[in-house]
Amino acid sequence: MKNVIKLGFLGMALALAAAALLPAATPIVAQEDGGIIIEGTFGAGPNQFNPLLCNDTACNRIVGLLFPGLTGTDPATATFKAGAPGSLAKEWSVSEDLKVVTYKLRDDAKWSDGTPITTKDIMYAWEMIQNDESGSPFTFVRGRVASVEAPDDYTLVVTLNEGSCDYLWDASIPGISPSHLFADVKPAELKDNAFSTTPSVGFGPFKFVEFRAGEQTSLAGNELYTDAAEGKVKPAGFIYKVVPDQTVMIEQFLAGETNLLDSPAVNRMADIKAAGDAGDVQVFSFPGVSWDYIGLNLADPTNPQNGVDENGNPIDQGKHPIFGDVQVRKALALGLDVDAMIKTAVFGEGTRMASNIIPTSWAVNPDLKPIPYNAEEAAKILDEAGWKVGADGIREKDGVRLSFNLMTNAGNTRREAIVTLAKDQLAQIGVEVNVELLDFNLVIERFYSQTYDAFVLGWRSGYPNRPDGTQLFDSSSDIVGSGSNMVSWYNEEWEKLNSDALTLAGCDMDARIKLYQKAQEVFQADLPYIPLFVINGMYAARSNVKGFSPYQAQLLWNVDTWEVLSVE
Repeated sequence: MKNVIKLGFLGMALALAAAALLPAATPIVAQEDGGIIIEGTFGAGPNQFNPLLCNDTACNRIVGLLFPGLTGTDPATATFKAGAPGSLAKEWSVSEDLKVVTYKLRDDAKWSDGTPITTKDIMYAWEMIQNDESGSPFTFVRGRVASVEAPDDYTLVVTLNEGSCDYLWDASIPGISPSHLFADVKPAELKDNAFSTTPSVGFGPFKFVEFRAGEQTSLAGNELYTDAAEGKVKPAGFIYKVVPDQTVMIEQFLAGETNLLDSPAVNRMADIKAAGDAGDVQVFSFPGVSWDYIGLNLADPTNPQNGVDENGNPIDQGKHPIFGDVQVRKALALGLDVDAMIKTAVFGEGTRMASNIIPTSWAVNPDLKPIPYNAEEAAKILDEAGWKVGADGIREKDGVRLSFNLMTNAGNTRREAIVTLAKDQLAQIGVEVNVELLDFNLVIERFYSQTYDAFVLGWRSGYPNRPDGTQLFDSSSDIVGSGSNMVSWYNEEWEKLNSDALTLAGCDMDARIKLYQKAQEVFQADLPYIPLFVINGMYAARSNVKGFSPYQAQLLWNVDTWEVLSVE
């Protein structure tokens, strides 16, 4: 029986390898047991698959198909869900002070070699995270988790340093691994262990077959995966194929050499949509999680000060000579044609933001609309605020010209387009913008020093989205040299709403949403940032891939049900 299994596994490996070598014009032919999914990825591709060391997109793609998570999500609502497929926690509870999270694990999950998955595997991950010699990239977990305990094989108790309604984000322990395979492996040896490139066991819809560095990773459907929605994993395999660049990746997909595409470059999305209109591919477009904005320094840039003192009391930071006036901030927002920026900077593939929370967040305010472009209204506001047009066409007030420096990182064509358009658009209302294209590290240095006027940068939100704005906008995060509230915004009403949403007794979701929605209104009214847009995302599959039905940030949530059908 063992020999039969080995031969079958080898046959699958050969089939998977051969599928990735089809000529571009050859249609992908379905296998009898569901066919092979082939996704291209540009760049170097993954270099290892140890969940304890995984910290890049390519590695995460494979690890997500091979290993379990502690908690899962409901893709339709983008919120945590107990007992989600592929996750271990069937339920959880939290202490009244929101600091102690107790997970109850399912007792039916097993590694593919038959070994039960227990708290031992999670405790091993926690041990490696705490050990500097392991090379784990998850050291940030130490800052939020005080301790992890396992009273028994299926009960996990995580104690946090600080309590909040975001306890599930903070109490998650990444890198769950088959600890029984690492009993004799020292932390310093973890990276070079054979498991990192040939993971022999796992728990997911697929199992490892073959890895060829810089070429492809081949997986086979896992017949032992107990969470399969239809009782079995339908696809015969999954190939992650490395291609030289994004252009090749898209051309191979359009030619049918691959059948799955994740996040094509924005300048090629129109080509994918055209193929969709022709019926050759299935396309799913959505507002993404990466968003650009214009940050405005509200404090005196010649004398940077922290936001609060050691007792938490606000410090007088002075005011920026231009942006210290909220009427100027409102006028600038009205004077920017963000739709034109989207058309030019991202080929129309962007979605406006109304405030500081992305459009796909569970906490977004659906009734709050982005500030519209209205140059006439902008000019009127500036006139009423005392900023009069001078002889050279630039406004001034009390001897101060309405002129400022706007910096961004050189080489980022999207942001270079944004600042160029901002300069031209604001000139129409009497505002002079001096564009500074700088090395990214210099932008960040000035960003933290708080000695700038304004800048264009971006943030990337996680999944599930965490709407808490403490890191970016609370005065406690306004720390010269390191704090992320580098615009020195202090708004007492916003801070209370944000804090209440984070610490609400009972953490009722509907009540939290109302608090966050009101906070977004306050943010838009005060404008420490001028929010611009999120960059749209896109997933696509060839028309013969049955079951393709993604959600935002959840491309493969139901991949165990997919089938690659024959092409006639």
